[in-house]
Amino acid sequence: MFIISLVLFLGGFGLFALAFNIEILQGVVFTAGILAISLAMALPMHFSKTRQ
Repeated sequence: MFIISLVLFLGGFGLFALAFNIEILQGVVFTAGILAISLAMALPMHFSKTRQ
């Protein structure tokens, strides 16, 4: 799970950088970056084994 989250997190930052360097579909690429980072944060929280 850690590797998947790390790839999504770093890929999200890559999408942020890409969004500022392209001219077409900047908003879509930037939004995809936000969603990728959000998913990278949500996956470990959702699939953690600790229950209270």
